Amino acid sequence: MIIPFEKYHGAGNDFIIIDNRLIGFKFDFKTVNFLCNRRFGIGADGLMLLERHEYYDFSMKYYNSDGFEGSMCGNGGRCISAYYYKNISPLNKLRFKAVDGEHQSEILRSENNNCDVKLQMQDVDTVKLNNQDFSINTGSPHVVRFVEDVGAIDVISLGKEIRYSTEYAPKGTNVDFVQKVDGKLHVRTYERGVEDETLSCGTGVTASAIAASFSENKNTFEIITRGGNLKVSFQKHESKYTNIWLEGPAAFVYSGTIEL
Repeated sequence: MIIPFEKYHGAGNDFIIIDNRLIGFKFDFKTVNFLCNRRFGIGADGLMLLERHEYYDFSMKYYNSDGFEGSMCGNGGRCISAYYYKNISPLNKLRFKAVDGEHQSEILRSENNNCDVKLQMQDVDTVKLNNQDFSINTGSPHVVRFVEDVGAIDVISLGKEIRYSTEYAPKGTNVDFVQKVDGKLHVRTYERGVEDETLSCGTGVTASAIAASFSENKNTFEIITRGGNLKVSFQKHESKYTNIWLEGPAAFVYSGTIEL
């Protein structure tokens, strides 16, 4: 079967996107792992399927590059919104369903198939402290650790150690290392399911901004990742965070077909 796809990235976090509404292809572990493999397949941090939903503009199904279905992907949600805007309907405001529930997105700018997209994330009710680490679920579980020099951190080794620690077993966690520089957050992330450092992580920078608000009286943070710049804003009500928005670029890379 010939499968058409498009490749997108959100601040360096890259995805294969397939409109599965008419194809109805059953993507198993081996197929997803092959497609995301950077040597033998197309190559990506994850695969997203755009599927029909009775009450929303579409449903988003996300797989990590290891082949397994993943939790919410913030940059993925922004990229699939840009895909929908480009290929299906030029609506600048969308509502879609993901694994963690309803999301709204808005296309802020579109030029040459490159968009600026903001995505509303789920509310955060609980932030846990473990020594100096913050444990926050922003649709995906994250441990946020503030460091003095984020560039010197061995993200893969230390991230893997925390990700597989007994404290976060059995499912593990994503890990974000954060440095504050001139009012901005520099963030590097080890992503479970990718089992590597990614150039940016939407749920990770969201968790990092929420963690930073504990020591800074701010509700908007500019964030620098290795793949690009993002922005997170929210409202804080005592220990609850609402109206959380993740904003940044979502860029079309190329389109193609692959035979499965």
